Amino acid sequence: MTGEFEDMYETFKAILDAFPPSEAVKRLNLLGVSQEIIDQIREHHEQQTIRIKELEEPHAVVQGNRDTWYTGPQAKDKCWPAIENLLRKDGWPEAPAIRNLDDSSTRVVSLLNHPKEKSFSTRGLVVGYVQSGKTTNFTSVMAKAADRGYKLFIVLAGIHNGLRRQTQARLVQQLVEPNPSMWSQLTGLDKDFTPTENPAAYFGKNNKTHVLCVVKKNATVLRKLALWLQKAADYLQDCPALIIDDEADQATVATKSINPLILSIMGNLPRCAYVGYTASPFANLLIDPSAADLYPRDFVVNLPKPQGHFGTEVLFGRYALDGEDPEQVDDGYDMIRSVPEADVPYVRPETRADVEGFEPVVTPTLRRAVEYFWLVTAARRVRGVGNPHSTMLIHTSVNTAVHNSFKKPLQGLLEQSAKSLADAAFVSRMRDLWESETARVPAEEFGERPVPFDDLVPELPGVLRSCRVIMDNSSSEDRLDYENGPVVAIAVGGNTLSRGLTLEGLSVSYFVRAVSAYDTLLQMGRWFGFRNGYADLPRIWMTDELAEWFRHLATVETEMRRDIDIYMTEAETPLTFAVRLRTHPALRVTAAAKMRAAVTAASSYGGKRVQTHYFHTNGDWLRHNIAAAHDLVSDALANAVRVEDRPVEGRYVFRDVPHDTVIRFLNTYKFHEKSPENDAQLIAAYIRKRVTAAGSLRRWNVAIVGNPAGEPYTFAPGVTVGRNVRARLAVTNPDPDFADIKTLMSRRDAAVDLSGDAAKLTEKGIMDRRRAELPDTGLLVLYPIDKTSEPSAAKKLRGPLNADAHVMGVGLVFPEPQQGDSTVEKYISADLSGVRIEDEDLSLLEGEDA
Repeated sequence: MTGEFEDMYETFKAILDAFPPSEAVKRLNLLGVSQEIIDQIREHHEQQTIRIKELEEPHAVVQGNRDTWYTGPQAKDKCWPAIENLLRKDGWPEAPAIRNLDDSSTRVVSLLNHPKEKSFSTRGLVVGYVQSGKTTNFTSVMAKAADRGYKLFIVLAGIHNGLRRQTQARLVQQLVEPNPSMWSQLTGLDKDFTPTENPAAYFGKNNKTHVLCVVKKNATVLRKLALWLQKAADYLQDCPALIIDDEADQATVATKSINPLILSIMGNLPRCAYVGYTASPFANLLIDPSAADLYPRDFVVNLPKPQGHFGTEVLFGRYALDGEDPEQVDDGYDMIRSVPEADVPYVRPETRADVEGFEPVVTPTLRRAVEYFWLVTAARRVRGVGNPHSTMLIHTSVNTAVHNSFKKPLQGLLEQSAKSLADAAFVSRMRDLWESETARVPAEEFGERPVPFDDLVPELPGVLRSCRVIMDNSSSEDRLDYENGPVVAIAVGGNTLSRGLTLEGLSVSYFVRAVSAYDTLLQMGRWFGFRNGYADLPRIWMTDELAEWFRHLATVETEMRRDIDIYMTEAETPLTFAVRLRTHPALRVTAAAKMRAAVTAASSYGGKRVQTHYFHTNGDWLRHNIAAAHDLVSDALANAVRVEDRPVEGRYVFRDVPHDTVIRFLNTYKFHEKSPENDAQLIAAYIRKRVTAAGSLRRWNVAIVGNPAGEPYTFAPGVTVGRNVRARLAVTNPDPDFADIKTLMSRRDAAVDLSGDAAKLTEKGIMDRRRAELPDTGLLVLYPIDKTSEPSAAKKLRGPLNADAHVMGVGLVFPEPQQGDSTVEKYISADLSGVRIEDEDLSLLEGEDA
């Protein structure tokens, strides 16, 4: 770059603070800059914007007409460099942590409007992970926006005082304290918004400071703020504002008071950007995009999962998505411990009528969880690294009276255990617990140092002395306070602990709360996040049903994020894409009020793979499916054009079977009712539509996949294969009539009817080969599964299947349509009749602010 160009480019950047790019170029013309230099400046700026747009992470879906004006921090900036310095002092590594934060926050700021545009009303959404640093991301976005001229910053910080105070403290520490002369505050640590008499003091031309306002989503508070801004209207024409909506799925969507008040506040701000942040965007993505509401019409940004983050998938495992090799999808860490259903009435009232006078019992599993927490705290003291705080969460009910009832029994357990430290039997039990847990999850697998039990013993008296039992809820005076030295706490609570609030050093959770919706359930996972120095030690006690719900949720979450990434590469915009959210028979996607604008997604099986992984284990149900499978094989033998027997592989392929045979089987075979994606009626309807509309799927290949080393199983005379082993996911208290095998088909099985050796083909390779060889032919695969199915020693999270009869697994592979696909629709709503649920208490939204 020439000296003249460099000088003028610096001038151009300075002008950009006052004018959008197109106007800034005109100003260069007025300064008499030569056209050649202007062209170079324009080209260089365009290259910088392309670099921002093409960042590998984060992915974004963007309205096509949005100009990228922001190309990253400048040398003269004050707010963002201050955050960088604080993060370095806190031990954040430059690469990848600070660099990724810089990139992702730059990408979000680049999607906002230039602050000097005459008017704008932007709506965006940033999707992160629970406890993954979303606050740090939006603080960085605010810092960079402030460095470029945004003036008013309103942060909507959940619905509880605890989260609002925590957010205010973070923003003061990272934004205000490093540059105190640059900021004015409308709220404080202990006070939510209260109107002042003189708006001009904040927004008049003589006040160059940025204005910070951190408020709860409470109707009284927001009404005051909306009225005050209305009175300040004369000063707001030149006030670019950024509204950050933390926990944007909570209270913002489809609430009678909060939603209109947010829109009213935005209506008072002629230059306003609204950016929602959430880890559970289900409700936000179901808003009607055509309504005058907060649908993220301008952009959706999908933040990458930070390195070392414990999320839903790594803790609970998940199921394979279309196109994935099930063998490559992990079962999750061995950190989930089972609470028997029989224990639940002792820790949570069964009905509302039982709340009054409820007295919880310290059950064996609760005692074990608490004792393990003390051992973890001692081990972390021995290691002497990472977060100095240590917290346990007990969450059994939304009801504050229930929380408070835990105080006495937990305090009693604490006092009794402190006295028992001299008792050999107590110490021996603690040793057995520690050695059993550390054997199941070896420290070395997480790069951590093992801690022998004998090293814990000297620490235990100090741990029990410093441990406090805290009731943290909207009616208690107790609060988790991490600002005054290291904390060791057993926190009992509900909603105040289940949204946004960071539980520092959380290592053990006991969770049996009944919930009804994906977003509520996901947000209650306070155990997600970073576990530096103790990645091997976290444990979660919950019912097996809840663990299964979280596993389903991990699959929904992964699929949703993949959808956003796919749309990003397909040049869709937020107004033309619709993220599909797979359903669950016992959970709603979000609260019913938030789904009013939702439509039933049209299902297409084109290019998809469907497989069974849930089974009943009772003999009658299994024998019914055995009979259906035998009838299918007999029909296939009678009607196939060709039969291939591959004894070395333990496989049979019946080629070109009529589709009527497959539909007859689907009408007979019983899929488990917990598998909404395995809907026989829907699949059969799709096949019929394809046959009628396109002449596709008239013929099917039916295969049997067995294990050559397994015990023989005979389907029909001359058709015998070895039985497969498919162990079930192990749970401590299994439902004797339910098994989840998680994986049925391997990638190789989906290629069983293709020519040549398909063993080394990728998923894409298999689909490409199917398109070339069998463009209109479906594949149905039967799997005879041994009723005992003992797991291999390497499968720690598996147990024997132990079914009453052999199990028939089914997989279907559909060809990708060559032109236009058929769709089938079905309304699927959750059947909640058998589930006792406690939804979030949103009365705080309407009440007078405390």
